[in-house]
Amino acid sequence: MAKDYTITHLKQLESEAIYILRETAAQFEKPVLLFSGGKDSIVMAYLAKKAFWPAKLPFPLLHVDTGHNFPETMDFRDKFVEEIGAELHVASVQKAIDEGKVVEETGPYASRNGLQTVALLEGLEEGQYDAALGGGRRDEEKARAKERFFSHRDAFGQWDPKNQRPELWNIFNGRKQHGEHFRVFPLSNWTEMDIWQYIKLENIELPNLYFSHERECFVRNGVVMGITDFMELLPEEKANVKKMTVRFRTIGDATCTGAALSTAATLDDIIDEVAAARQTERGTRADDKRSETAMEDRKKEGYF
Repeated sequence: MAKDYTITHLKQLESEAIYILRETAAQFEKPVLLFSGGKDSIVMAYLAKKAFWPAKLPFPLLHVDTGHNFPETMDFRDKFVEEIGAELHVASVQKAIDEGKVVEETGPYASRNGLQTVALLEGLEEGQYDAALGGGRRDEEKARAKERFFSHRDAFGQWDPKNQRPELWNIFNGRKQHGEHFRVFPLSNWTEMDIWQYIKLENIELPNLYFSHERECFVRNGVVMGITDFMELLPEEKANVKKMTVRFRTIGDATCTGAALSTAATLDDIIDEVAAARQTERGTRADDKRSETAMEDRKKEGYF
């Protein structure tokens, strides 16, 4: 009987991502993997472990810590890093604030999300990293759809979306001048659905925030926000705080990461929910609603 050599689209995406991870390790002297504790960075770190097994990861993980993270995310981060035997470095937004390098926003709509750029660039410079692996996907947000797999950054960490290098077939150009670096996106061709299906296929553990749970929440500008110690509520918002059954489709700074009303408590439930969704996962991010080009403006300045 003839063997069946067909592969699924998930295995094809896995193979592509592993190839890009290995290319990054081969082309750059000192790469680093950006790790937030969210599902995309977890999948990327999992793929990296597969790519270089049985050796250890040939690069450390870097977490840009806003200081306003969900406690569940931080607990999971530390546990995950220990399990895969990786080296974790932290770039602190709080440290940048304390040193006067950035000015913290004030008021009910204040967020540290935009301040991550300074901490990130400083972390890359301190570590002398010449490539930063990110978990961005092209289906997330229109600015991210403009990225290449190997995305060049100038000496100031800035991105020029109109002046990017062509990528022919699977040939990636990592040439750079001294002081420049690259952002590399192995998950570029993945969708949110692919991520969830792969998590189910490989039985990858995730923070419990991604699954349905009860939480005290309020609604701000149409976005369901979880109550945390970092949020300053308006009087009318305080009056409308109530317990809701929610889950988070994306995890980031607690002050700008919205939740989705959901009863999806298993991976199968989440896959069904994602299949029926009519809003992207970043549709629950308050920071993307600040302007029409919020993400692209941040990326030009050096954001993820």
